[in-house]
Amino acid sequence: MQTQAPRKIIHIDMDAFYASVEQRDDPALRGRPVAVGHGAARGVVAAASYEARAFGVRSAMPSVTAQRKCAELVFVPPRFEVYRAVSRQIHAIFADYTPLIQPLSLDEAYLDVTGNRRGLPTAWATAKEIRARIYEETRLTASAGISYNKFLAKLASDQRKPDGQFAVTPEMGPAWVETLPVGRFHGVGPVTAKRMQALGIETGADLRAQSMAFLQQHFGNAAAWYHAIARGEDDRPVDPDRTRKSSGSETTFDRDLIDPAGIEAGVLQMADDVWAWCEKAQAFGRTVTVKVKFADFRQITRSRSHPSALGARGQLRQASLDLVRSIYPPRMGVRLVGVTVSNFDTGEPGDLPLFAEAM
Repeated sequence: MQTQAPRKIIHIDMDAFYASVEQRDDPALRGRPVAVGHGAARGVVAAASYEARAFGVRSAMPSVTAQRKCAELVFVPPRFEVYRAVSRQIHAIFADYTPLIQPLSLDEAYLDVTGNRRGLPTAWATAKEIRARIYEETRLTASAGISYNKFLAKLASDQRKPDGQFAVTPEMGPAWVETLPVGRFHGVGPVTAKRMQALGIETGADLRAQSMAFLQQHFGNAAAWYHAIARGEDDRPVDPDRTRKSSGSETTFDRDLIDPAGIEAGVLQMADDVWAWCEKAQAFGRTVTVKVKFADFRQITRSRSHPSALGARGQLRQASLDLVRSIYPPRMGVRLVGVTVSNFDTGEPGDLPLFAEAM
């Protein structure tokens, strides 16, 4: 029986995309710490330049926190029409090499170049040429991860940032994964990483050592995914027709909560996490769902659909609070809350500006 040759997957990730566009278009910003967003008291950082990141400034961070970390931070209002235009330029370059392109947001995508249109002999050469063309045509840099599956390619694209590329071959893949902290794994968020660390799972090797039964006991439906990626396995194809149907985030509290202030703080944090994704992906939904899991592990959800897509962080925050408040007083302690946005509109978001100040 003939063994199928490994796929050649590239993950392209633009370097500090929004901030880099602003620095490209305004020479006065080059070399300075830049945050895309609004510096108002209740504003939020949408993106940060590498100079700003050196001070600890990150996307989705409240503007006041960012300014405390970096007194010289320069805030620049977002120009999404420009970012979308540059993204179209970049995707046109991708299309010269493969029809199998799966965008993740304006600034990153998977490409399957197993049979690339230019006839280049290796995925490494293909990635190098794509990055060179991106710089030539946009004056922006991109990083690339090259591997035999999507999970490893995405991990690899972070390895040589900014303006670099890194390859993970089939021979090195499983062993390389074992060396990495679980917090770097796609699909393991900060909350799950903390849960894993509490169980003694710090690295890929620690995760690989766990049985499927153990993972199912502690992580439920996600167990099969964690079992596979700990071995460097991911059989998902690059799907050019894939449309994400929802985006959500949830957190488990350190202790069961009855106090509305504590519950609502968790809901707002999850709403902010989801909003950060919506802004990056430029995907805005009409339906908000809040999940609440009680101390006895029973859970309920509350949803509401709006006439148009929620176009501001403050809208999502208020909608989430309205939903969680409908369960008050809680019948017992709350151990987990989650916020999900779905029913994405294909057009522009609602009437409010994309970076309206939060509540």
